[in-house]
Amino acid sequence: MGFPARQDEGLDWPADPSGLAGFEAFFRAHHRPVVRLAQNVLGDSQGAQDVAQEVFLAAYRRFPGDWEQAAGWVRVAAVHTALNVLRGDRRRDRRELMFSGEDCTPSLDDTVIEREARAEVRQILARLPRRTAAVLVMRHGGMRYVEIADALGVKVENVGTLLRRAESALRKEMYRETRA
Repeated sequence: MGFPARQDEGLDWPADPSGLAGFEAFFRAHHRPVVRLAQNVLGDSQGAQDVAQEVFLAAYRRFPGDWEQAAGWVRVAAVHTALNVLRGDRRRDRRELMFSGEDCTPSLDDTVIEREARAEVRQILARLPRRTAAVLVMRHGGMRYVEIADALGVKVENVGTLLRRAESALRKEMYRETRA
């Protein structure tokens, strides 16, 4: 996959091909993990690709030429962006239900689908604070403590504590969900 040396959609592509090659190498090295993290949050491969595109465009603007610093940032940004997509979808769905005028009683199929464990976890993740959700998604998405620490800018020793607190918050939110 090559990147064009031109101006497109408000991006100033570098005239220096070596700068472009650096970004391309960064993109190739980190694209798959970024998509995987976004897909873990969204459960949708196309949505995950869209999130990855948005994240890499933002990284290109934010870290011109400093791809080493951008490595951890793109992973956290992927989780945050995917969570924002979930939150936006949830708001849109509520608005559509309010204005549809249709019967809001879910069918049996809708009830079964909504009770699937993955859907419930995604909904709960969307309600958790961003950092809490990010820690859970990164760890359960296969990232090691060292990678999580690097991505969040914390000491490796603190990741276990952050993870335990995040899991506790998830359990409380799940318990609250079952009580509602």
